[in-house]
Amino acid sequence: METYQKQMKSLAEQLLRIMFKYLNIPDDHQQKQINWLINTANSSAPPCTALQLNSYPSCPDPNRAMGLAPHTDTSLLTILHQTQSDVGLQIRKDLLGGGGGTKPDPDPNLASGATVWVPVRPVPGALVVNVGDLLHIMSNGRFPCVVHRAVVNQTRQRLSFAYFYSPPTDFTVAPVAAELPLYHSVTVKEYVGIKAKNLEKALSLIRI
Repeated sequence: METYQKQMKSLAEQLLRIMFKYLNIPDDHQQKQINWLINTANSSAPPCTALQLNSYPSCPDPNRAMGLAPHTDTSLLTILHQTQSDVGLQIRKDLLGGGGGTKPDPDPNLASGATVWVPVRPVPGALVVNVGDLLHIMSNGRFPCVVHRAVVNQTRQRLSFAYFYSPPTDFTVAPVAAELPLYHSVTVKEYVGIKAKNLEKALSLIRI
C-alpha cells in the first residue's frame, strides 16, 4: 500500500503540473500560489492525501440500493482504480438543450434539462481521474468538477481504490487563471467545513 500511495502521489503531481501549465498562470504572484506543488518534496506543509478502499457487496435488486450517492470530490484530484470489469462508476451529464455537445444517451424522449448517468466502463490497466472542487476553484471553472456516483452489481462484489490529493489544510485556494475570478478565496480547511455542512451547495456558496 505504501508503494502504491507513493506512485499515486507522483502521478497526481505530474498531472497537476501539466494542468496548471495549461492555465497560463501569468505572473510571479500567481505562480507562488502553486509553489507548494512545485516544491512539494521540500515543503514544510505537505499535501493532504488519502487512500480509500471501497467495497460494494452484490445486491439482488440493484435498483433498491446505492453504492455511493451522487457527489463531487472535495480534493484537487482523485485517482480511481476499478478492479473489476463490471460497470459501477457513473458520471452525471445534464442535458441543457440549445445545441452543442454530444449527448451520452440519444433517446429523443429525454427533455431538455434531464439528467443522464453515463457509465464509466473499466479499462484494463487504466485509471480514472476525477477533478475535485478545489481544482474547480483554482482553475476558475475551466477544469470542472464532476458529479458521480457508484452503483451496485446484482451478482458480484465490486472493489475500487480511490486516491485523493489536496493542498495543505492551511493553503488558501483561489482562482489562478488570468481572468475575472468566479470564486472567493478560501482555505482548504474552511472549504472542507463548508462542504461538510452544505454538501452539493458548497461551490455555489463561495461563488462571487
